[in-house]
Amino acid sequence: MGELVGLGNKGSFRDASPYGMVYIKAGSFVMGPNDEALFGDVNEQPRKVTLNAFWMDETEITNDEYKQFVNYVKDSIALRMLVLAGRDEFRKPIKGDVDEASPEEALLNWRSKIPWNSKDEEIQDILNSLYFPAEMTLGGQKEINPSKLRFVYRWYDYEQAALPKNKFDLHTGKFAPGATVRIDSGYVDENGLIQNVTITRPLVSRSDFFQSKIVNVYPDTAAWMRDFQYTYNDPKMKMYFSHGAFAQYPVVGVTWEQAVAFTKWRTKLYYGTDLVQGEEFRLPTEAEWEYAARGGRELALYPWGGNYVRDSKGCYMANFKPSRAEFGTTDAVATMKVGSFAPNNYGLYDMAGNVAEWTSSSYNPSANSVLAEINPNFQYNAKNDDPLVLKRKVVKGGSWKDIAYYLQCGVKTHQYQNESRPYIGFRCVRFYTGD
Repeated sequence: MGELVGLGNKGSFRDASPYGMVYIKAGSFVMGPNDEALFGDVNEQPRKVTLNAFWMDETEITNDEYKQFVNYVKDSIALRMLVLAGRDEFRKPIKGDVDEASPEEALLNWRSKIPWNSKDEEIQDILNSLYFPAEMTLGGQKEINPSKLRFVYRWYDYEQAALPKNKFDLHTGKFAPGATVRIDSGYVDENGLIQNVTITRPLVSRSDFFQSKIVNVYPDTAAWMRDFQYTYNDPKMKMYFSHGAFAQYPVVGVTWEQAVAFTKWRTKLYYGTDLVQGEEFRLPTEAEWEYAARGGRELALYPWGGNYVRDSKGCYMANFKPSRAEFGTTDAVATMKVGSFAPNNYGLYDMAGNVAEWTSSSYNPSANSVLAEINPNFQYNAKNDDPLVLKRKVVKGGSWKDIAYYLQCGVKTHQYQNESRPYIGFRCVRFYTGD
């Protein structure tokens, strides 16, 4: 007589701690505002929800960390250009007949040093296309053209895959006749311009649910002046992202789409391959962000646990706009170094003030009334051709230019996913797998 013993896997696993991240334990909390809405919004009804455990960055992503992403994109483009031009010394050795490997599919040899200052004329001709042409330089200085820094990523649309009309028929081994899928697809046209389009195509294979996007990754440094006209923000526009003095300041001027691209790259960086071998890095849901911000203090207005923005000594607990025509609560007028104030009970810094933060959740004033009780998330992956109203994403935490009301854990605002602001940054989360 045989016994049901399984395959011998004991099922015990403990997730390794990602560098710079804090473990947020599973739990329940009352999601939503604890105080009366500023504009009397009656749709924001608090409700009890439960979340699984996850990892979260202890600070917002800094300029220095985001530069690692930008440099990766720049270097990968340069290596690919060299390989496509026939410079095989920059190609990773391939087993078998090398001639059969197309340059487009060649693996880049990241151990090779990119010869940015090479005296080889052929190499310089190849790499020069990444720089501004001579007529567009400032003072004759050679600079990388940020419009060339493009990151391509793909993702699997599980939402469409789960639709009843797209159910895979186990009896026939096929999808339903006439089934279609609506996906985003990115490509570069003959003029070298990025084209992100939405197409509808027949659903034949599971791979038809893959979508792709091309994103310029360089932050919008002009946001400092565009959003605050008639003010002297020239130094921030010119230096905030590029100068080492701001390396540990939160990156700003990044769209929601750029933040998502960063999470895709970080996942690839963590696993060392495009083949994801575990949980991906991503933006937090609104519920995850709020739960983490509260730090276990369920009904407190602010992340530090109290109902006031000053401590017992009269010192401000975050960097924000305390009163009319008064910006900043310390020596800084705008952003500050991450971690300048004390963390909350979970060890997370700047969950209120400094910069507001993108979440993965879509914005809808009535969303709380339809959210699930477990791991709630109101999310819609807006397509490229969708109207702007469907491209609103929840922003949490308040910023250096906001009044104290927006620093409350349960308060949210929104921004369009393709817009960048000098007061919005982000941090990543990663689902916890293990006992």
